[in-house]
Amino acid sequence: MSDDRRRELFETIRDYITDSRGEDRFESLALEVFRFQYGANEAYRAYCDGKGINPAGIGRWEDIPAYPSDAFKKNLVISFPYEKTVMANITGGTTDPDLRGIIFRDEYGRELVLAANRKVMGDYVFPEGERMPILVLAPSPETAPSMGMAIGMAETIRSFGTDQSGFFITRRGFLIREFMDRLRELVVADRPVALIGSTSAFIYFFNACRKNGLRFALPAGSRIVDGGGYRGRFGDCGRDEYYERCRDTFGVDPAYCLNVLGMAESATNSADSSLKDLRTGLDRERIKPDLPWCRVVAMDIETCSRVLPPGEVGLLRHYDLANLPTVLGVQTDNLGFRTEDGFEIIGRAQVVDGKVSPMPSEKPVGPMGEKKIFSFLDLYMKFSIGRYVAKIKKDDPLCPCGEAIEEMIVREGNE
Repeated sequence: MSDDRRRELFETIRDYITDSRGEDRFESLALEVFRFQYGANEAYRAYCDGKGINPAGIGRWEDIPAYPSDAFKKNLVISFPYEKTVMANITGGTTDPDLRGIIFRDEYGRELVLAANRKVMGDYVFPEGERMPILVLAPSPETAPSMGMAIGMAETIRSFGTDQSGFFITRRGFLIREFMDRLRELVVADRPVALIGSTSAFIYFFNACRKNGLRFALPAGSRIVDGGGYRGRFGDCGRDEYYERCRDTFGVDPAYCLNVLGMAESATNSADSSLKDLRTGLDRERIKPDLPWCRVVAMDIETCSRVLPPGEVGLLRHYDLANLPTVLGVQTDNLGFRTEDGFEIIGRAQVVDGKVSPMPSEKPVGPMGEKKIFSFLDLYMKFSIGRYVAKIKKDDPLCPCGEAIEEMIVREGNE
């Protein structure tokens, strides 16, 4: 298929992501993308042929074959000439943490990733439409060029951040002194701040603060956004307890605590609806809502061939039009369930006695994945947080906060 056709599909999908105008064009576009990828993607075409499926026999998006996420680690899965690659992201460990793959994207794919990121973050994380300081507890693209979270957060800062935004994890570890100093400035100025990072980074911080009897009073409108890390679990606590720790440590209401699910195999992240629902007055349980250009279904665990009804736990399957340079449909090993107008993830699947268990794995995944350099940074970050927070308690006033400590920190027993 010609480059002109690839560009035409890119422009159509980009415009649909940016403004769907209330039209439901997902199925028609999905069938077009399937025809394109079947012709352009050798690995995917072989997979479809093995199932006896081709575009001529498909009339619904639900029947489009979804490529297994583990297979990305064994095959080059691209729907464009390899020499046009401009972006490469390392996949997660999935059921085999020692087997990693790389997701390649061309210029069009990169633009679709960024367009989807801007739309989701704007609608669900920054629905007020105003810029604010964004402090990121994750590496920058310079530190981790193959990490999707780093690339996405850089775009988020460009689109929604102020000049007080920044990344606070480098190859030297967590820049906790700089982070605390920046946080102090914002608290003193009474400026709402967005703290964005891995779930485990926040867990480490919460645990260290609780151990040392420290609580922070962030300005009203501040929010905490966690991503990756523990997926359905939140470290050593469940979801409700995690949100309580956000409130206890930072004074942030649970509605302003948002989880974002992202994976290298799919271009679009999914964010919690709680903040947008609060602003629009919609009363419903926290979910990751449907998006015009995406569909997520839960498949039966035994055969992965039957779509499950809302509320029933299965393996999540993502269909994403922004996956133009790879494959539209991705079958994951994440356990979750559908709701009436969205979905929720409960954790990573585990294999027991050769079969997928309906109970999620208890094993946590580090905030930056399982690559050795980032696992080391994870451990160093935990050490530096604990060491520095302990110093805050020991040395009064707080070193980087100076005379403003009383405005920023409320010690237990002195409220």
